[in-house]
Amino acid sequence: MNKLNRDQMAARVARDIPEGAYVNLGIGLPTLVANHLPAGREVLLHTENGLLGMGPAPAKGQEDWDLINAGKQPVTALPGAAYFHHADSFAMMRGGHLDICVLGAFQVSVQGDLANWHTGAPDAIPAVGGAMDLAIGAKQVFVMMELLAKDGSSKLVRRCSYPLTGVGCVSRVYTDLAVFDIGPDGVTATDIVDGLPFDELQRLAGVPLMRG
Repeated sequence: MNKLNRDQMAARVARDIPEGAYVNLGIGLPTLVANHLPAGREVLLHTENGLLGMGPAPAKGQEDWDLINAGKQPVTALPGAAYFHHADSFAMMRGGHLDICVLGAFQVSVQGDLANWHTGAPDAIPAVGGAMDLAIGAKQVFVMMELLAKDGSSKLVRRCSYPLTGVGCVSRVYTDLAVFDIGPDGVTATDIVDGLPFDELQRLAGVPLMRG
Protein backbone atom coordinates (compact mmCIF):
# COMPACT_ATOMS: atom_id res chain seq x y z
CA MET A 1 0.00 0.00 0.00
CA ASN A 2 1.09 3.62 -0.52
CA LYS A 3 0.88 5.27 2.88
CA LEU A 4 0.71 9.06 2.88
CA ASN A 5 3.72 10.82 4.33
CA ARG A 6 3.28 13.68 6.76
CA ASP A 7 3.30 16.40 4.12
CA GLN A 8 0.75 14.52 2.03
CA MET A 9 -1.47 14.17 5.10
CA ALA A 10 -1.14 17.92 5.75
CA ALA A 11 -2.00 18.71 2.13
CA ARG A 12 -5.11 16.52 2.39
CA VAL A 13 -6.27 18.44 5.48
CA ALA A 14 -5.51 21.79 3.83
CA ARG A 15 -7.69 20.86 0.86
CA ASP A 16 -10.76 20.75 3.12
CA ILE A 17 -10.24 24.15 4.78
CA PRO A 18 -12.55 26.65 3.07
CA GLU A 19 -11.92 30.21 2.01
CA GLY A 20 -12.19 32.72 4.85
CA ALA A 21 -11.98 30.15 7.66
CA TYR A 22 -10.47 30.97 11.04
CA VAL A 23 -8.34 27.95 11.94
CA ASN A 24 -6.12 26.85 14.82
CA LEU A 25 -3.39 24.30 14.10
CA GLY A 26 -2.41 22.17 17.09
CA ILE A 27 1.10 21.24 18.14
CA GLY A 28 2.89 18.51 16.17
CA LEU A 29 1.68 17.19 12.83
CA PRO A 30 -1.09 19.81 12.37
CA THR A 31 1.46 22.64 12.13
CA LEU A 32 2.45 21.28 8.69
CA VAL A 33 -0.97 22.27 7.32
CA ALA A 34 0.18 25.92 7.16
CA ASN A 35 2.69 24.96 4.47
CA HIS A 36 0.09 23.36 2.20
CA LEU A 37 -2.82 25.78 2.01
CA PRO A 38 -3.75 26.27 -1.67
CA ALA A 39 -2.31 29.41 -3.24
CA GLY A 40 -4.81 32.26 -3.36
CA ARG A 41 -7.09 30.81 -0.68
CA GLU A 42 -7.40 33.19 2.27
CA VAL A 43 -7.34 31.30 5.56
CA LEU A 44 -6.68 33.06 8.87
CA LEU A 45 -4.48 30.87 11.05
CA HIS A 46 -4.67 31.39 14.80
CA THR A 47 -2.11 30.44 17.45
CA GLU A 48 -3.15 30.11 21.07
CA ASN A 49 -0.13 32.12 22.24
CA GLY A 50 -1.54 35.22 20.54
CA LEU A 51 -1.23 35.54 16.75
CA LEU A 52 -3.92 35.73 14.08
CA GLY A 53 -2.66 35.67 10.51
CA MET A 54 0.13 33.11 10.80
CA GLY A 55 1.85 32.13 7.58
CA PRO A 56 3.92 29.10 6.57
CA ALA A 57 7.13 28.07 8.30
CA PRO A 58 10.10 30.36 7.53
CA ALA A 59 12.90 29.26 5.24
CA LYS A 60 15.92 27.77 6.97
CA GLY A 61 18.11 30.57 8.24
CA GLN A 62 15.24 33.08 8.15
CA GLU A 63 13.74 32.20 11.53
CA ASP A 64 12.73 34.99 13.90
CA TRP A 65 12.70 33.40 17.38
CA ASP A 66 10.52 36.22 18.71
CA LEU A 67 7.80 34.94 16.36
CA ILE A 68 6.74 31.43 17.36
CA ASN A 69 3.63 29.27 17.63
CA ALA A 70 2.34 27.52 20.74
CA GLY A 71 4.75 24.66 20.14
CA LYS A 72 7.70 27.11 20.19
CA GLN A 73 8.35 26.59 16.46
CA PRO A 74 9.31 29.63 14.37
CA VAL A 75 6.51 30.89 12.13
CA THR A 76 5.85 33.78 9.77
CA ALA A 77 3.18 36.47 9.91
CA LEU A 78 1.16 37.44 6.85
CA PRO A 79 0.37 41.09 5.98
CA GLY A 80 -2.37 42.32 8.32
CA ALA A 81 -1.54 39.82 11.07
CA ALA A 82 -2.46 40.78 14.63
CA TYR A 83 -0.76 40.05 17.96
CA PHE A 84 -2.66 39.96 21.23
CA HIS A 85 -2.58 38.79 24.84
CA HIS A 86 -2.70 35.07 25.63
CA ALA A 87 -5.96 35.61 27.55
CA ASP A 88 -7.58 37.25 24.51
CA SER A 89 -6.48 34.30 22.40
CA PHE A 90 -8.19 31.86 24.77
CA ALA A 91 -11.31 34.04 24.77
CA MET A 92 -11.43 33.57 20.98
CA MET A 93 -11.09 29.81 21.41
CA ARG A 94 -13.65 29.48 24.20
CA GLY A 95 -16.07 31.94 22.63
CA GLY A 96 -16.71 29.87 19.51
CA HIS A 97 -14.88 32.22 17.14
CA LEU A 98 -12.78 29.52 15.43
CA ASP A 99 -14.29 27.66 12.50
CA ILE A 100 -11.88 24.71 12.61
CA CYS A 101 -9.12 23.38 14.80
CA VAL A 102 -6.75 20.64 13.64
CA LEU A 103 -5.37 18.55 16.49
CA GLY A 104 -3.14 15.53 16.93
CA ALA A 105 -4.40 12.59 18.99
CA PHE A 106 -3.41 9.47 20.86
CA GLN A 107 -6.91 8.05 20.37
CA VAL A 108 -10.24 8.98 18.80
CA SER A 109 -13.34 6.92 19.55
CA VAL A 110 -16.10 6.00 17.12
CA GLN A 111 -18.31 8.50 19.01
CA GLY A 112 -15.84 11.31 18.30
CA ASP A 113 -14.28 11.41 21.77
CA LEU A 114 -10.74 12.79 21.77
CA ALA A 115 -7.76 11.76 23.90
CA ASN A 116 -4.62 13.73 23.12
CA TRP A 117 -3.01 15.00 26.30
CA HIS A 118 -1.91 12.03 28.41
CA THR A 119 -1.30 8.32 27.84
CA GLY A 120 -1.82 7.54 31.49
CA ALA A 121 1.69 6.08 31.76
CA PRO A 122 3.31 6.76 35.17
CA ASP A 123 6.31 8.53 33.62
CA ALA A 124 4.33 10.51 31.04
CA ILE A 125 4.22 14.30 31.32
CA PRO A 126 0.63 15.61 31.07
CA ALA A 127 0.38 18.27 28.38
CA VAL A 128 -3.22 19.32 27.88
CA GLY A 129 -2.32 22.92 26.95
CA GLY A 130 -5.20 24.60 25.14
CA ALA A 131 -6.51 21.38 23.58
CA MET A 132 -9.59 21.21 25.86
CA ASP A 133 -10.53 24.77 24.98
CA LEU A 134 -10.08 24.12 21.26
CA ALA A 135 -11.94 20.81 21.33
CA ILE A 136 -15.09 22.34 22.79
CA GLY A 137 -14.75 25.85 21.37
CA ALA A 138 -14.09 25.29 17.65
CA LYS A 139 -17.07 24.76 15.36
CA GLN A 140 -15.35 21.75 13.76
CA VAL A 141 -12.58 19.55 15.14
CA PHE A 142 -10.34 17.73 12.67
CA VAL A 143 -7.76 15.23 13.89
CA MET A 144 -4.55 14.48 12.00
CA MET A 145 -2.71 11.32 13.07
CA GLU A 146 -1.20 8.09 11.83
CA LEU A 147 -3.80 5.35 12.07
CA LEU A 148 -1.56 2.87 13.89
CA ALA A 149 0.47 3.38 17.06
CA LYS A 150 4.06 2.15 17.30
CA ASP A 151 2.86 -1.17 18.72
CA GLY A 152 0.55 -1.68 15.72
CA SER A 153 -2.69 -0.95 17.59
CA SER A 154 -5.29 1.31 16.02
CA LYS A 155 -5.67 4.84 17.35
CA LEU A 156 -9.27 4.75 16.16
CA VAL A 157 -11.02 2.89 18.98
CA ARG A 158 -14.44 1.84 20.22
CA ARG A 159 -13.80 3.59 23.53
CA CYS A 160 -10.81 5.71 24.55
CA SER A 161 -8.63 4.14 27.21
CA TYR A 162 -6.62 7.31 27.74
CA PRO A 163 -7.89 10.36 29.67
CA LEU A 164 -10.30 12.39 27.53
CA THR A 165 -9.68 15.85 26.16
CA GLY A 166 -13.20 16.29 24.81
CA VAL A 167 -16.39 14.25 24.41
CA GLY A 168 -18.06 13.78 21.03
CA CYS A 169 -16.13 16.66 19.53
CA VAL A 170 -14.25 15.16 16.54
CA SER A 171 -15.98 15.24 13.16
CA ARG A 172 -13.19 14.03 10.84
CA VAL A 173 -9.93 12.10 11.22
CA TYR A 174 -7.15 12.36 8.62
CA THR A 175 -4.66 9.51 8.66
CA ASP A 176 -1.88 8.07 6.53
CA LEU A 177 -4.23 5.32 5.26
CA ALA A 178 -7.67 6.96 4.89
CA VAL A 179 -9.95 9.78 5.97
CA PHE A 180 -12.65 8.88 8.51
CA ASP A 181 -15.85 10.86 8.94
CA ILE A 182 -17.50 10.43 12.34
CA GLY A 183 -21.26 10.82 12.42
CA PRO A 184 -24.34 9.64 14.32
CA ASP A 185 -24.52 6.46 12.23
CA GLY A 186 -20.87 5.49 12.72
CA VAL A 187 -17.52 5.92 11.00
CA THR A 188 -17.24 6.27 7.22
CA ALA A 189 -13.91 5.67 5.47
CA THR A 190 -13.06 7.69 2.38
CA ASP A 191 -9.93 8.47 0.38
CA ILE A 192 -8.40 5.07 1.12
CA VAL A 193 -4.81 4.95 -0.14
CA ASP A 194 -3.97 3.04 -3.29
CA GLY A 195 -3.25 -0.63 -2.76
CA LEU A 196 -5.19 -0.97 0.49
CA PRO A 197 -8.39 -3.05 0.18
CA PHE A 198 -11.31 -1.92 2.31
CA ASP A 199 -11.36 -5.24 4.18
CA GLU A 200 -7.72 -4.78 5.18
CA LEU A 201 -8.38 -1.22 6.34
CA GLN A 202 -11.27 -2.59 8.40
CA ARG A 203 -8.93 -5.14 9.99
CA LEU A 204 -6.26 -2.54 10.78
CA ALA A 205 -8.74 -0.01 12.18
CA GLY A 206 -10.33 -2.62 14.43
CA VAL A 207 -13.67 -0.78 14.57
CA PRO A 208 -16.79 -1.05 12.38
CA LEU A 209 -16.43 1.03 9.22
CA MET A 210 -18.75 2.08 6.42
CA ARG A 211 -17.38 2.61 2.94
CA GLY A 212 -17.73 6.17 1.69
